[in-house]
Amino acid sequence: MVERYTHGHHESVLRSHSWRTVENSAAYLIPSIRAGLEVLDIGCGPGTITVDLAERVTPGRVIGLDAAAGVLDGARNLAAERNVTNAEFVEGDAYALDFADASFDIVHAHQTLQHLGDPVAALREMRRVVREDGVVAVRDVDYAGTMVYPETPGLQSWADLYQRVHRSNGGEPNAGRRLKQWAREAGFTRLESSASIWCFASDEERAWWGSSWHDRALKSEFAKHAVERGLATEEELQRIADAWSDWAAASDGWMGMPHGELLCRR
Repeated sequence: MVERYTHGHHESVLRSHSWRTVENSAAYLIPSIRAGLEVLDIGCGPGTITVDLAERVTPGRVIGLDAAAGVLDGARNLAAERNVTNAEFVEGDAYALDFADASFDIVHAHQTLQHLGDPVAALREMRRVVREDGVVAVRDVDYAGTMVYPETPGLQSWADLYQRVHRSNGGEPNAGRRLKQWAREAGFTRLESSASIWCFASDEERAWWGSSWHDRALKSEFAKHAVERGLATEEELQRIADAWSDWAAASDGWMGMPHGELLCRR
């Protein structure tokens, strides 16, 4: 099985990942969070959700796990800046979690399953390490459901190219709609499904999101993979980047990104 992380960890990627909080990226989980719980956050990246979780479960503990060791220093620095002492960050493999059975009350993964070649196997591992009365919480975007206005040729090219690049990396860009299927295949019997949307519409939101994707289209691993695999030329990537800049500048610009969410109990 060959899988690669589509986005990589370029500054333009971390810029958007660092925006994420429990409130804007895991609100469906909030009713399950309480003080004293032990939490595993898989695919934690720069740790903004992880640190937020740690603050909410104090004096419980949270472990943030990511396959990319280089991104974890930033997560540790964030925890130190916010005086969070109950969060630990470790390098690890979602397919082979280095924890005993029934170790956690909550196992959380945000935007992680879409990048895995075998999400069902990862969910089985999450099921193994969650306690009998605990919950596995997963949330993933569904790129094919993304809505954007104005609808321009450049952004349509981006949408088409993203599907091809993501799939060439072994992942599933439309993971949001498949979470329930994967969880059932992993052995979960009690599932609570929901959906939510990220919306970028204000001048500030468009400037932030549009500049992030302008830079990603030219400088991130996404761009590198697209060119190396013959899926796009540098000229085509430049047109996509320009389209993001044009969208950010459009006063009537709007974008909605739908996400599937799932609470899984044994």
